[in-house]
Amino acid sequence: MQTAHRITKRFGLAVRQVRCERGISQEELGFRAGLHRTYIGDIECGRRNATLLSAQRIADALQIPLSELIRIAESLQDE
Repeated sequence: MQTAHRITKRFGLAVRQVRCERGISQEELGFRAGLHRTYIGDIECGRRNATLLSAQRIADALQIPLSELIRIAESLQDE
């Protein structure tokens, strides 16, 4: 797997993991972050590469530092 795709996939998995731990839907996360729910879904599935601004908005909506969200992503194994 290419490095860029691996990073995108792991970031999406980290977003999903934290979102599920918080018990919120993709729709609610999108609302809190000011992003469309399908964009959140695409990020979680690794189909979209979040911009730095979007990643920060998602982290803020999840009430987690962006650096922690990235740390979680880096710790995940490829599926």
